[in-house]
Amino acid sequence: MSRCVQTFDWYCIYFTFSCEAGEFLEMSAQECTQCAAGTYSLGSGIRFDDWETIPSGFSSLATYLDNGPHGDDSTTCNSSSWFPQGSYLESNRDECTVSLIYAVHLKKPGSVSFDYQYPDGNLFFEFFIQNDQCQEMDQTADKKWLKLTSHGEWATHTVNLKSGTNILYWRTAGILIGAKVVKPVLLKNVHIEGVAYASECFPCKPGTFSQTPGSSSCQPCPRDTHSGHGASSCTPSEGSAECKARPPCSKKDYFQIHTPCDLEGKTQVTYRWVEPQICLVDVAGAETLPPSGDREPCPPCNPGFYNNDTATCSPCPPGTFSDGSCPAGTEPAVGYQYKWWNVLPASMKTSCFNVGNSKCDGMNGWEVAGDHIRSGAGGSDNDYLILNLHVPGFKPPTSRTGGAGTEFGRISFEFEMVCSADCELYFMMVRTTPDKEKPTLNGSKVRQSYTHIMTKNASVSYTWAFQRTNLASDVRQNVNNVARIYSISVSNAVDGVSSECQTCALLSQPSGSLCVPCPPGHYIHTSQCTECPPNTHLTSHSTVGPEACKPCGPSSKSNKEHSRCYSDCVFSYSENNVSLSFDYSSLGSVGTLMNGPSFTTKGTKYYHLFNISLCGGEGRRAVCTDNVTDLSSADSQKESGEPANAVETLICQSTIIPSSGRGFHTALSSQSISLADTFLGATVALTLDGVKARPDLFPQTTNKVPDVNFFYRSLEVTSSCDKGRNVVVTLRCNPDRSTRGELTVPSQCPAGTCDGCTFHFLWESSGACPQCTSTNYHQIEGACKGGLQDTLYVWTEPKRCVGGVSLPEKKTWPCESMDFLVKMGATIGAFTAALLFSITCYFWKKNKRLEFKYSKLVMSSNKECELPGADSCAVMEGEENEGEMEDEVVYSKKTSLIRKLKAIASRERDQPPPRETSSTDLHVEDLNP
Repeated sequence: MSRCVQTFDWYCIYFTFSCEAGEFLEMSAQECTQCAAGTYSLGSGIRFDDWETIPSGFSSLATYLDNGPHGDDSTTCNSSSWFPQGSYLESNRDECTVSLIYAVHLKKPGSVSFDYQYPDGNLFFEFFIQNDQCQEMDQTADKKWLKLTSHGEWATHTVNLKSGTNILYWRTAGILIGAKVVKPVLLKNVHIEGVAYASECFPCKPGTFSQTPGSSSCQPCPRDTHSGHGASSCTPSEGSAECKARPPCSKKDYFQIHTPCDLEGKTQVTYRWVEPQICLVDVAGAETLPPSGDREPCPPCNPGFYNNDTATCSPCPPGTFSDGSCPAGTEPAVGYQYKWWNVLPASMKTSCFNVGNSKCDGMNGWEVAGDHIRSGAGGSDNDYLILNLHVPGFKPPTSRTGGAGTEFGRISFEFEMVCSADCELYFMMVRTTPDKEKPTLNGSKVRQSYTHIMTKNASVSYTWAFQRTNLASDVRQNVNNVARIYSISVSNAVDGVSSECQTCALLSQPSGSLCVPCPPGHYIHTSQCTECPPNTHLTSHSTVGPEACKPCGPSSKSNKEHSRCYSDCVFSYSENNVSLSFDYSSLGSVGTLMNGPSFTTKGTKYYHLFNISLCGGEGRRAVCTDNVTDLSSADSQKESGEPANAVETLICQSTIIPSSGRGFHTALSSQSISLADTFLGATVALTLDGVKARPDLFPQTTNKVPDVNFFYRSLEVTSSCDKGRNVVVTLRCNPDRSTRGELTVPSQCPAGTCDGCTFHFLWESSGACPQCTSTNYHQIEGACKGGLQDTLYVWTEPKRCVGGVSLPEKKTWPCESMDFLVKMGATIGAFTAALLFSITCYFWKKNKRLEFKYSKLVMSSNKECELPGADSCAVMEGEENEGEMEDEVVYSKKTSLIRKLKAIASRERDQPPPRETSSTDLHVEDLNP
């Protein structure tokens, strides 16, 4: 503490005050003063445990930073705040971002601790600290983001503080995907250490008192006394400030129970009033307790227990089962199998809890009822009726302890719910390595079963919490809302009992009778370990015979341990003598899709992030991580070898809220879930093992290359998917896409699913095209140059293949070039033209000679004034001896050629006088000697 005093000049003298516990600093006197009776102080600490109103110094600030897809700022958060509820504070339930702020100045390093309940991951809850410059202090993620708690469980969070000004922020923000209302965060017992003094004393809360001045704490009032706010003593509870009329009793004021078995082995149904009994029985219209039922024989002992002529059932000794000892070659199948409910088993306990009151404290949350156990009466409708089963660990059968990927155990229970309001049944698991999924069952449910498989060995507590409604009420109005559990079975429990013997593998020696573990991937056949055939996987709950090995689906193979099936990213397909081979390894080990944005009913922006491991081989698992909820300690992470807030599977989904949308410093990733953990197979068919692909969601423009469907399944049952979720990834060849391609969801179902249980994805990629073969290219002949010709090979467009065969190398062949042919053609053409010209000239010359001879003949005939007597003319004698052959001209009638020649010959010898001839036809013929 510092103060200023006045001398000749102003200056400050620093004094440090440190008040002890039970004292506060009186500011006017500047000294420590004892707290009055009825109040207390912690000295160097501050404690807030009375929340009738928000204490002085606290403030609640509500904002809504995301204005929706259209910038609509009509959503206001004026009514959102932290609400005082007497013994605790309750956060908002909407999508507003609400901060509870408290500023404190520490003179020395200290700490802050508080108790909280955080049951709903749809509400983000963070705690951080700023200094006086509004700069956030360095904090690790597990200190900033609070861990989820079980319903009704209070957790304590502690953070160290530095000296100086510390501004504490408790911030909540809801994300309402759907119409479900989130459960609020509860806060109480805020304790701050490190202050120099308390500026005031805190009054004792109702039900406590401090009798002497200078008290450092308040004491609870003794039994049958009460106290008010800031009481220094407690008053005997002999009266009340207000009296209310006691109502007549009704059916809501009593409940039914089954009495334990008596020494005669009999039980009966009886009825009891809800305590404390407020109603009146002896007034008009009041209900009375129904008479007890007839005494009936007790139900039989549960499997693994026996009745040794007593009224109780005792567990079978180790190494035995309900009907005796296990013979050689077998071993007891240990576990719990509860299906008769006369008394609550020793490994189970029940309780009732309500955050706002203690009316049901000490009540049984569940009551046994012969063939089932049912939810109890409780004190209010919003009570948590809790049933707990503790399992210290699991011990698989000897012959299965060596199997890789083998389950350690499983829990199954059969239940039903009858509800007229918004009742809920929570099934929770608390273990050293927390499970991610905590199924919640809402509304009425017909009789059905649920199974959860334990894949890690750890001590675990299973909890069933039933709540008739989450709306606070002081009276019970929905007593007909009830949950019933008919049977609970846990396999391989360490401290379990046995109701049967199971076959085990023996030593190879003929006289061996000791059970031995089988190697991974082996089943038991005739008391020997036998390896599963290739491409089969060993089912986790089958132990004996070849039926334990199930074949993998189409285009899948098993790993070396036969623990699961996967794809090697190779697929082959044949139809109409056409074979196609696909290699999807180029698509990468994990594909990622972030679709959206989507908006809640109040406009909060969020995205869905999907990670898909297509082939699911070793080292090819998809991982989705929460950076908000369910953070675990470093020790838990080291024990599991991986972050406890990560989901590792084949296909997973996370909800992403951008940092700009809600005022957080980083994007929030939460609600990570597994969509598929089992690969069923790959095929061009539309149905596989009951899972259907929907080609109408992704219309195809061409069918030259068929789509290939990869089918997956998750065996985890949810409230809306009683058979688990299914996933279909459709691979489509698209040469215009990159090798990694692009993932999309159906436009009709932007969340990836149209029914909430089957998810559909389309992966378009050039890497999804088939391997190239010789049918995918053709050859082109090149021009002949220099006596050589090239043959080229090119892909047929559009190219719908990748990898596979390569284009053949260019080939060169000898050829006759075009220049040679042109020259040869030109030479032949010139020669032919010259030949034709010569022949033409030759015949032209011949024709001229004939004309000359004819003219000469005519002229000689005209000189003698008569025509020659011969009918023809021919070559004269002696002309055949000339140097070159000449044509002969013959004039003739239609007589034979021989006669014409004889006539010409005789006329030339005798030279007769010309005579008149008749008209003749002229024929010119070539006569060859």
